[in-house]
Amino acid sequence: MSKGTYSQETEFLRRHVDLIELTGSGQARVAVAPAYQGRVMTSSLDGETSFGWLNTAFIDSGEDDSAFNNYGGEDRLWLGPEAGQFGLWFAEGEPFDMDHWKTPPALNTGSFELTDQSADMAAMSRWFEVTNYSNTTFCCSVERTIRLLSEADAAGHLGAKIPAGLAMVGFESTNTLTNSDEKAWTRDTGLLSIWILGMFKPLPRGKVIVPFRPGTEADLGTKVTTDYFNPIPPDRCKVGDGHVLFSCDGKLRSKIGISATRAKATLGSYDPDAKVLTIVQFNLPGDAADRPYVNSLWRLQDLAAEAFAGDVVNSYNDGELAPGAGQLGPFYEIETSSPAAELKSGRDLTHVHRTFHFAGNFEALNDLAQKLLGVSLEQCES
Repeated sequence: MSKGTYSQETEFLRRHVDLIELTGSGQARVAVAPAYQGRVMTSSLDGETSFGWLNTAFIDSGEDDSAFNNYGGEDRLWLGPEAGQFGLWFAEGEPFDMDHWKTPPALNTGSFELTDQSADMAAMSRWFEVTNYSNTTFCCSVERTIRLLSEADAAGHLGAKIPAGLAMVGFESTNTLTNSDEKAWTRDTGLLSIWILGMFKPLPRGKVIVPFRPGTEADLGTKVTTDYFNPIPPDRCKVGDGHVLFSCDGKLRSKIGISATRAKATLGSYDPDAKVLTIVQFNLPGDAADRPYVNSLWRLQDLAAEAFAGDVVNSYNDGELAPGAGQLGPFYEIETSSPAAELKSGRDLTHVHRTFHFAGNFEALNDLAQKLLGVSLEQCES
């Protein structure tokens, strides 16, 4: 699996696929594979450390898996929802379980066409169709631009000065979904969302850190959704008044989510062993609480109360599907979603997802974490 340095992993990828490497003025690097559905495969802040999880065994096999071409990669484009009566991963009438879980072919295979490129940017596009559980087919046009970000870009986007002495790599994906149907997309037959997922190497003692809006459940609803799969032991999902710490060691299949009434635009993870802080930021609408968000819970959902009251941010920790059954990784994911694309013909929706990795001394990382996440990293060291 994915354990090599950045140079080793990019050399491996180049043996299998055309790779675009984005570069800037320093040592930061971002590797993009248009042939793997336009994924960012991995990134580095020093030319050696590699952050994205790669499924090297699967890539090396050259095989195609109709359920999931699990190449890995720290920024991939999917469309939501995953499950429910408007889900894209299950055919009509099938049970919501892993035996019937199947990635839509349009999101599982096929290259993105490279439309523009510079030293620090790659733009790609693709047209495809997807069909949901209720047998509604959507004609989609997608444009996707990956851009390497400088330290000045990072400070501007994050609204915080980057402490001296920290090494950094940052990149953003700008993803635009256009309704290419002749008809409008409406709630009656289901809606789509832009869903960006980043796969990272598991952290034996690490934690995903997800801030959320504090307040009573009577006012703002559930703090954290934890019932995607099996119950999560409390020591692996610690919910505070304004944040949750979620274990990301790749050893227990589990998932959490934060709703539109609770979500904030910034989340991340911390590796106490390597002293690396990862920050993910996205363009959360100011009126998100009033927008529809698709629901990916693995069951049929109440149309009025649930189907468009899904989560905005998620984190998935990989683990065995069942005792002795093996697992997809190990890896962990940080995910963000756009509002549901309630679009007239020819109209579009854009979702921006940014990923930053910072490495250096604990004091500087802790200062940045407190400014961006409102959490002291000392809570993640235990």
